[in-house]
Amino acid sequence: MNRSPAVNVQTFINEHPFSPFQWLIFFMCFIIVLLDGFDTAAIGFIAPSLVTEWGIEKPALAPVLSAALFGLACGALGSGPLSDRLGRRSMLIGSVLLFGLACLASAFSTSIDQLTVLRFITGVGLGAAMPNAVTMMGEYCPDRRRATVINLMFCGFPLGAAFGGFLAAWMIPHLGWRSVLILGGVTPLLLLVLLLAKMPESVRYMVANNKPADRIRAALARISGDAVQAVGFTMTETAPQTGGKGLGVVLSRSYIVGSVMLWLAYFMGLVIFYASINWMPILLKDAGLTPQRATLISALFPLGGVGAVLAGVLMDRFNANRVIAACYALTAISVYFIGQAAGNVGALVLIVFIAGVLMNTAQSSMPALAAAFYPTAGRGTGVAWMLGVGRFGGIAGSFLVAELTRRHFSFGGIFTTIAAAGLLSCVALLIKQAARPQASEAGASKTQSFGH
Repeated sequence: MNRSPAVNVQTFINEHPFSPFQWLIFFMCFIIVLLDGFDTAAIGFIAPSLVTEWGIEKPALAPVLSAALFGLACGALGSGPLSDRLGRRSMLIGSVLLFGLACLASAFSTSIDQLTVLRFITGVGLGAAMPNAVTMMGEYCPDRRRATVINLMFCGFPLGAAFGGFLAAWMIPHLGWRSVLILGGVTPLLLLVLLLAKMPESVRYMVANNKPADRIRAALARISGDAVQAVGFTMTETAPQTGGKGLGVVLSRSYIVGSVMLWLAYFMGLVIFYASINWMPILLKDAGLTPQRATLISALFPLGGVGAVLAGVLMDRFNANRVIAACYALTAISVYFIGQAAGNVGALVLIVFIAGVLMNTAQSSMPALAAAFYPTAGRGTGVAWMLGVGRFGGIAGSFLVAELTRRHFSFGGIFTTIAAAGLLSCVALLIKQAARPQASEAGASKTQSFGH
């Protein structure tokens, strides 16, 4: 049989239609993101049941509610370098197994201390799974659709959060709070069966690490049968090469400024997100709204993730740094106006919803930006470290509002302070762009090919 010359894997993916095989990868990664959203929302719903069943004071819930956030950060920071050395597939499978078993075990906790430890372990698994899902999906996407597809995948998070909330509201009265954690543990274990059977290794990772050509050919053949004619495979990196791997790439001279700016932008975005979702109901109630109305208005804020799909389309067509920077700038403006609208319920509803759309659009677009910024040798670490460092912003956001209320800031003063975080995210992305003005997020001027 005649074989065709060596095939460039990214060119191959770019030139063929998005196949059912790639949609299957999308589905598996989407479910992982959805499970993260489910878990994030569900723990808040079971908290009142813990107070009742174990007879604990509300302040004692703080460790169990924050344990997963610390776990998420640790999981992301640790998994990135491992992903760039061991592969995306093995890290995805290992992390899904870890958070599935830990969540299932947490359903049988007998004390708040046990639950806290298991929530931390669950967070480690989720923190490792999320960036590897982004990296895997990004490396199977055509360049022209990468941001759109990754942002669409990230819509699973708000969907999972909403789904988790509705399910928990029904399950807890009928089946008890443990049933929510059982569901949260069994579902990823069922997904694990599909991952073991169908999830491939990243073709870009395989080429970059000189894996056997038969494995690369088998993966690409599931996109198109044209791959079976290839005698070998190459990969052209459009991002500058550093000669290192993992953290060595992320902290290298070529990438350090962009890396720090990505971390700062994502960190400040999560300051806004967690400060708002954790404190808005209390702040609105203190501003004179009824508890029910304060809760309903606050619930509008995390519903705005659907705007990420439109942002992905814009990122694929225009300068991605500037698109997301604009979203953060508009987020800052809208969050500021939340603080000015406390006396007008109609305006407050509209502004909170707009702020939520802008905030979630910007934040959900950041993983696609990071995935496009780094070369294959450092992509797993780059995405993971942005998500990991950013998780500390969620913790900081909650403590920030607590400190502002302790200092007796007004309603408007609190939201003005939170809004400043959006401006910092905007400035960070503009600095990232200025640091490499000739490089679009699709690539840079230097290229390097890997032969196999």
